[in-house]
Amino acid sequence: MGQLGWWRSKVKWLLVALCWMPPYCMCADWPEFRGPTADGLVPHATLPTSWSPTKNVRWVTSLPGEGWSSPIVIKDDIFLTAAIPLPRTLGGQESGGYDLVLLKIDGQDGSLLEQLVLFSEPSSAPSIHQKNSHASPTPVFDGENLYVHFGHQGTACVSLSGEVLWRNDGLSYIPVHGGGGSPVVHGQLLIFSRDGEKTAEVTALDKRTGQVVWRLPRNVEADKKFSFCTPSVFKIDGVEQLILPGSGVVQSIDPNTGTELWRLGYDGYSVIPRPVYHAGLVFICTGYNRPSLLAIDPTGSGDVTATHLKWKNDSNIPHTPSILANEGQLVMVSDKGIALGINALTGAELWRTRLGGGFSASPILSGQLAYFISEDGECSVLKIDNPPQEVAKNLLGERCLASPAVIENDLLIRTAGHLYRFTNSR
Repeated sequence: MGQLGWWRSKVKWLLVALCWMPPYCMCADWPEFRGPTADGLVPHATLPTSWSPTKNVRWVTSLPGEGWSSPIVIKDDIFLTAAIPLPRTLGGQESGGYDLVLLKIDGQDGSLLEQLVLFSEPSSAPSIHQKNSHASPTPVFDGENLYVHFGHQGTACVSLSGEVLWRNDGLSYIPVHGGGGSPVVHGQLLIFSRDGEKTAEVTALDKRTGQVVWRLPRNVEADKKFSFCTPSVFKIDGVEQLILPGSGVVQSIDPNTGTELWRLGYDGYSVIPRPVYHAGLVFICTGYNRPSLLAIDPTGSGDVTATHLKWKNDSNIPHTPSILANEGQLVMVSDKGIALGINALTGAELWRTRLGGGFSASPILSGQLAYFISEDGECSVLKIDNPPQEVAKNLLGERCLASPAVIENDLLIRTAGHLYRFTNSR
């Protein structure tokens, strides 16, 4: 490819990204799960590639309670959630209950500025998976307010000054393994999945009041209905589509009305990875037992199972981490630590390499550098090439299931007990 062709290719992919970029994404550094473009791509940042608990640390702060929500960044402030155990009983026994809180952290020095209790759960709350927490969904910021979601346990709207504008705890359902999917803001709506033991639906709230605007049942005959996926909204050929996979089906929905536009069925349940749109195709992972990566032409209507699946790949596809899409290539890591690149148009494998360890966090991509963080807190930095080049391995020595975030040119990593800000400037 000549120099002119190379630049044309770069401009083409940039324009594709801008066409569906959320309108609020420029209002904060990292306003939602997977960042300003909701796909793990890091715009305009040069991130550190080497760090340790004592190297290139701008600050580290201890976090109260437990949680695997990812940090979001608003100007100089960082927000994330936690579940904090309630005080022991008079007899000295653990109560078993907990407060669900929003944490506000100073991005410059790591100090805890606020710990806002939004909901309190009794000891009778449903149990969770050992890799989950009661505070796993990531908050979202719309340029004005924060929307804090705890799955079946409730949703709240909080101003930047810390005022609780509304709470909604009337949408409870029976979960399996706890909550996980994060909400998305679209216009005046806050939209999220409610996929539990018996309930399987998509719900939209009025973000100004917390009242239900529409609800769309999945209408799928899945033996296991539970899933944990975060929706994404794309503008495709001038039509807004909310894409949300669940057990047994992925639906395209008109986000304004809750009307189903198309659906595609598959075998799979407990779906977690967030969908991405790239090169004219929607890409989803199908969950357990054996995950597949599906490339779907999103221009159909009705049931498109037999007509609009462009390709399928069953090899080393992630159950949990979301995928990256950039310049015609899909980049991902399986839960068992196999990183691979796939041609977005054909589904052909371009490369693979073993990172080792287990993975739950979704990777991010800064330029040509992909960051993969294992459950043991080891981050592999790869230069995406064919074959890829290992730039660094960085070990924190703490459990890590949360996806990283970016503040300025620095990296935010949440571990089981801490939040780190890693920098190039130390």
